Amino acid sequence: MSAQTQTDQEFAGAHGVPVEAVQLLRRAELIDLHIDTFIPPRLMGYNLHKRHGLGLLRGRFFGHLDLPRVEEGGLTGAMWSITTNPFRTRAGRWRTFTKNLKRFRNFIDSTDGRLRIVGDAAEYAAARQAGAHAVLPSVQGGNAFEGAPDGWLSIADNPIVRVTLVHLTNSAYGITSSPFKGWKGKRGLTDAGRDFVKELNHHRVFVDLAHVNPRTFWDAVEVHDKTQPLLATHTGVNGVKKHWRNLDDDQLKAIADTGGVIGIIFSQAFLKVRGGPRDSGMVVDHMEHVIDVVGEDHVAVGSDYDGAIVPPPDLRSGTNYVRLVAAMLARGWSAERVEKVLGGNALRVLAELRPGKVQSASAGAA
Repeated sequence: MSAQTQTDQEFAGAHGVPVEAVQLLRRAELIDLHIDTFIPPRLMGYNLHKRHGLGLLRGRFFGHLDLPRVEEGGLTGAMWSITTNPFRTRAGRWRTFTKNLKRFRNFIDSTDGRLRIVGDAAEYAAARQAGAHAVLPSVQGGNAFEGAPDGWLSIADNPIVRVTLVHLTNSAYGITSSPFKGWKGKRGLTDAGRDFVKELNHHRVFVDLAHVNPRTFWDAVEVHDKTQPLLATHTGVNGVKKHWRNLDDDQLKAIADTGGVIGIIFSQAFLKVRGGPRDSGMVVDHMEHVIDVVGEDHVAVGSDYDGAIVPPPDLRSGTNYVRLVAAMLARGWSAERVEKVLGGNALRVLAELRPGKVQSASAGAA
């Protein structure tokens, strides 16, 4: 018995899963399209260098990930979100974003190469070759840029690869799906929002349609460059559970028509149905619906860990992605499908939109 086999068996036993699930996870790329793990250190001084237990909250709302659990859980890459308080002033949001971006970069630098910022598929491959977790910097709430003096060009050495157009509040760009902001479904993407989508397209930044209301969604689809893949990084689907944050089948098809990907969130509030699974199976239910509607090339993991969500009980720590793998295998999924959903689909769209040196050179010449 090799040392790795022994380690895999121990990990499997500790998580109550078949060793096959561990081995599949070890050989796959696991990319989470949305984590908010930069929020706890900003709000409460949470030390991401230290391995934490679930604490008093027992994995509810925050405390799902830290650097040791990123590595132990097999998370090879993720879109790390920088979220800015939407209730600040326009200028205040921009000032806060620039400060948070600097703090974010300083945190990555403090990991001595265990985490590495990447902006394209070539850099992702290089980071993984070096044994690092690949960080794809992202922004939750495009209204952080409303006060930027020169738009996207205001950020020096801009590392951002994805922007969620709006977050939990309406903004100058469009209307949120959140019902508690008085959304009545009559307005959508604004003129400023249309310009913003075009700017993101020009710089080959992923446009993320999580959190937008239906009108904003369809307005963004209309103006978006059809040659670039769209994302909805962290969502559930109405085909399993009707919810204001979830997408319907037509929306899934619109994203898939661009070659894009839908990341399924781990929030019980958006996933759980009466009589359905009470564990990671609820995530798989939503993934299977996406597969039934648009195929297995268009679904991914988008946990929203540390984003004030309550995951299913068996997914309340970032070491437990393997339980999701086990749930997939228990449904009879092939290893090929599992690997696509864990990271293959995310890598495909990254390579399509931002392949690396060729993309960078062409963007610089534009």
